[in-house]
Formats: sequence, C-alpha cells, structure tokens
Amino acid sequence: MNVPLETINELKTAISFGIFSCIIAFLWAPALTKILYKFKLTRQAEYDATMGVTSKAGTPIMGGLLVIITVALITILFNWERKFTWVPIGVMLLSALLGGIDDVMHIYGHERRNRKLKQIFTLIRVHSDRKYRVWLVITLPWSIFKRLALILGSHPGKGVHVHEKLLLQFAAGGITAWWVYFKLGEHWQLISVPFDGLVNIGFWIIPLIIFFVMFTANAVNVADGMDGLAGGSLILTFSTLTILSWLTGYQEITLLNATASGALITYTYFNVKPARFQMGDVGSLGLGALLAINTIVMNKMLLLPFLAFIFYVELFSVIIQIIGRYTLGRRIFKMAPLHHHFELKGWSEEKTVMRFWIAHGAMVLLGLWIALY
Repeated sequence: MNVPLETINELKTAISFGIFSCIIAFLWAPALTKILYKFKLTRQAEYDATMGVTSKAGTPIMGGLLVIITVALITILFNWERKFTWVPIGVMLLSALLGGIDDVMHIYGHERRNRKLKQIFTLIRVHSDRKYRVWLVITLPWSIFKRLALILGSHPGKGVHVHEKLLLQFAAGGITAWWVYFKLGEHWQLISVPFDGLVNIGFWIIPLIIFFVMFTANAVNVADGMDGLAGGSLILTFSTLTILSWLTGYQEITLLNATASGALITYTYFNVKPARFQMGDVGSLGLGALLAINTIVMNKMLLLPFLAFIFYVELFSVIIQIIGRYTLGRRIFKMAPLHHHFELKGWSEEKTVMRFWIAHGAMVLLGLWIALY
C-alpha cells in the first residue's frame, strides 16, 4: 500500500508533538511538585477515598496540572485553530477549573452543609418572617434538586457540592453541543453508527453530546483512585485517538491527542506507586472532558464505551452500588468504585491497576477495530 508522503509527514508531526509534550512536562514537573508542597496542596487523611487508609495522606494532589497546562500551552502556541481546537481546550480548562476549585476547597475550605428537606418544610410552616417563608417556597425546587443530587455522591465535606458540579459540567457539555450543532455545519448532525453508516439525528445530537461530556468527565474522575490507574488508561485512549484522528484526516485533533498522550506519559511516570503526586479533580475532570470532545469531533461518539471502557466500568459500578443501596438496602460490591472492590478481595494495588490497564487496552483495541469498519 502506497501511503501519500503528506499523510506520513502528518503522522511524523503528531509524533513530534507527543515527544515535545513529554519533554516539556518532564522539565517542569519538579517545579510543580515544589509548588504543590509549598502551598500544602496535599492529600488530607479525612478525605482519602481509599477505605480510610491514610498511606496516601501527604501526597500532593492537583498533579493533573502537569498535563492540563502542558497541553493547553502547546496547543495555544503551535496548534491553535478556531474551527477545531479552541473549544476542546476551552472546555478542558473550564472543567479543570471546576476540579481545581474542588481540590483547593477540600484543603482550605470550610465544612459545607445543605438543609434537609424536612427542615425546609418545617421552616416554611413555622418561621416568623413571612418573606423568608415565601422565599423558601420559591426556591423549593432548587432545594429538592440539591438534595436529590446528593444521591449521586457522598457528603462533599469542604468541596464543591454534587449539584454545583453537575451544573458546571452541563455548561461545559452545552458549550460543546452549541459548537458542534451551530458552528460546524449541518453535516455534523450526522452521527456515525458502527457497521451501519451515518444517521442524521438533528437536534437530538445536542442532549447526546451533553450526556457524553458529563458522563465521561465524571467517569475519569471516579477512576482516579489508585496510583497509575487513570494516567495509564488515558495514555492508551489518547494514543488510539491519535491514530484514529490521523486516519480520518483531522490533523489539528491528531496533534491535540498526541500532545495529551505525551504529557500523560510524563504524568504517569511520576504517578506510578508510590506516586510523587496524584491527578486530582483538576486533571481528571479536565482530561475526561477533553477525551469526550475529541471523540465527538471525530464523529466516533458511540465508540466512547470502548475508548473509555475502564472509566465507564468504574462509574457504572458506583451507579449500581447506589441502586443497590436505595432499592435492595445492601451493597452489590464490597466497595465502589470497582477498583476498591478488588482491593478488598485481596488484590494488591499494583495487580489491580495492571489488570485494569490490560482490560482497558483490549477494549480500546476493539473500539479501534470497529471504528475502521
């Protein structure tokens, strides 16, 4: 097969971006570590999700800044194209900002609590200030939404509440949907269905995009619970997206995926056990959003369950655990997300991470095979 020289040069350029990103991240990783220690942005024992184990206490969080900042700067300086890269970078930074605020609030913030609905109804009946009672009635739907949102997550402590995360993630998904539907042209309303070709779903692509952006960002966030798990899995996914975007002719997205892959190689080098730093919400939410957007731009949205396999499995394990708790009154897994279930079954952290990498790699490879048909 004779491959055009221009196409080969595009792949060479993408690989160069990956190598450059990896080197740049390596060069400033020590500085980031010092900054995180200086401002005491470290894991707090009381917020450690790993079954109350405090072995990770004192490890810097927000290490995901290494990838977010490296990818953003290289893209803005060398791969800035209004049609394809400015919205993915913008939404990545918006999601990372949300995650960064959550990380910082967990350390420096104050305890935040929501009133229970029972308390609100009591105040509506008995409070002496009539205007305040009216206000409570007017804002009751908002109060109900906040309480229902808590079903999807544990008590936030000092961090961003679940309903606040959902609203900001909805905004990020909405920006992506607006960009695709209104700015990229009518042909972007066609969705690629594996083995079946293109299907025009019109306006319905908007809620679909919002769902996948929100779901994927949260899925990566949930999976970031063991040293090396999220970083190694993201390397596999973004490397595959680099190949897929190159094959389908999306040059700017190819360079963006390669840049993310290179920065993730450096991050994972420092994140394998014992981790020099952890990704934090700033990295997991930002990179989860970027993963979803880049896949959507390539019109491979329906392949996300394969390309983000281990992340989706982790999030579904949390959802199943919640359903079991509220419908059956018991746990389905020993603990959720799923990596903690296997940890409680006696698997070491290293064994769990490597087997999850293997399972994820196999499904990503299957997704690539499907994408080529």
